[in-house]
Amino acid sequence: MDRPSQPDTEAGRSTVDTVMSLLGAFDERHRVMGVRELARRSGIPRSTAHRAIGQLVAWGALERTDDGVQIGVRLFEIGTLAPTHARLREAALPYAHHLAEFTRLTVNLAVREGSQIVYLEKITQASHRVSHTRLGGRGDAHATGLGKALLAFASASEIDAVLSQPLRPVTPHTIVDPALLRRDLAATRARRVAFDLEESRAGLFCVASPILDAAGAPIAAISVTGATTRAQVEEHAGALRTAALAIGRAVAP
Repeated sequence: MDRPSQPDTEAGRSTVDTVMSLLGAFDERHRVMGVRELARRSGIPRSTAHRAIGQLVAWGALERTDDGVQIGVRLFEIGTLAPTHARLREAALPYAHHLAEFTRLTVNLAVREGSQIVYLEKITQASHRVSHTRLGGRGDAHATGLGKALLAFASASEIDAVLSQPLRPVTPHTIVDPALLRRDLAATRARRVAFDLEESRAGLFCVASPILDAAGAPIAAISVTGATTRAQVEEHAGALRTAALAIGRAVAP
């Protein structure tokens, strides 16, 4: 079925707005929802939501389950066509797998979107799983090694925009003082690696390095997570820097 295109007069909004609101209502804690809950979370009238959901299911953007509907495989297929991220993942995967084999820790690849990061790839270890990150998931940039690696090389205005917002304490160790975070970002720029010392998850340490383009702007970051001591993450800093540099060169046109 073709994607719907007629104005949604009942909701006073276009069908595109309706579709975006419905799909945007899904998140990590709401992966499967019934029509009533999906309508409530999206702010769409139930009759409008019911009609739009049927069209989205027919198109493949949503799939029906015993408990409601969930994101469909068609959206995953379309997401893989994003040229920049597809090229980045293709260039990064060999180095990510090597890091996972060398460190025996979880490897994550992420990009920054505003004050958050989005995970593009995750390579896990059967012996030590890191449950708080997932492919396509998000995290607060200030509370993760990946986010701090990316923020450290962002422009001054971008850093100011993130640090001017309330910084949520994810754990008791999360740096939420803007002045302290600026010092941490300055240290990250100097050593080209960022450390997450139980800032995103109690008991877990992480080291991340930015992947920079030819002009020195951050395009992504790669990390290993799952260490239990600072000494353990520090011993992998050199390998992260090397991998990030190699990926940056491979991505460059």
